[in-house]
Amino acid sequence: MISMYKTQHDRLELMQSFETGTWINVENPTLEEMDYLSKTFGIAPEDLKAGLDEEERAHINTEDDYTVIIVDVPIKDEEGVHEYVTIPMEIVISEHFIMTICLRRVEMIQDFITGKVKTFYTFKKTRFILQLLYKNASYYLQYLRYIDKASNKVEQELNKAMRNKELIQLLELEKSLVYFTTSLRANEIVFEKMMRMEKIKQYPEDKDLLEDLIIENKQAMEMANIYSSILSETRDAFASVISNNLNIVMKTLTSLTIVLSIPTMIFSLFGMNVPLPFMHDPAGLVYILFGCFILIIIGVIIMFRKKMF
Repeated sequence: MISMYKTQHDRLELMQSFETGTWINVENPTLEEMDYLSKTFGIAPEDLKAGLDEEERAHINTEDDYTVIIVDVPIKDEEGVHEYVTIPMEIVISEHFIMTICLRRVEMIQDFITGKVKTFYTFKKTRFILQLLYKNASYYLQYLRYIDKASNKVEQELNKAMRNKELIQLLELEKSLVYFTTSLRANEIVFEKMMRMEKIKQYPEDKDLLEDLIIENKQAMEMANIYSSILSETRDAFASVISNNLNIVMKTLTSLTIVLSIPTMIFSLFGMNVPLPFMHDPAGLVYILFGCFILIIIGVIIMFRKKMF
């Protein structure tokens, strides 16, 4: 889907045709739309396809007529395999337009379209790009807080009952943090390269915004590393607790088996078809039961002293 927007009279307007200073937003385009974009705006097909490859790494590519910036953006996982994942978003900067290309709908882009982000202008291309990237870093921080809250909730459930379900949820959250850490590190390289671009440094306010963007990205990266370490240690700790609980149960069952084997051996002995003590005594059964009871008590005492119960 291709949508065109332009800031007019301090408002973002949906355009029916292209004009200079237009922002072109492309979401999951068809082959026909890709061909139209390539022919109309003079962008190489391989450059357009780069933003649609889920494995594409973040980088900057400068051509004669345009510049391509690819960064990783966080999104909620619709398939439910992980809590959050990252996908590439491509930004094409030309003298006459800005184009954003992404395989799926991104909440960050929708914030600009729906007016949640104020004071941005499509014709101020450099500043608009930095605002997009700054908003992207903010979403990383927002999702990291969600992950932290979700992990705390899972830990509370694990404190009530040790189950595999909660451990798997912790593992899924940890995978999300790995995706975030890797993507944030790749984005940082792109931002540092942008710092060396004279075009970005042309206006002091844009340079300040870029520095704020780098700081926000570093903060998100530090938070992701901290949460990842905490989740990893928490998951390992709960896994150890579950394993230890299993060992305790097995030890208790083994001790009970040993204690209960005492009367089994005695009754097996007196069940033999040979002359045995008390075989002609009417109170023999009472003696045998009493002896079994005494031996069981002795066995329990020994097990307690050995801390087997």
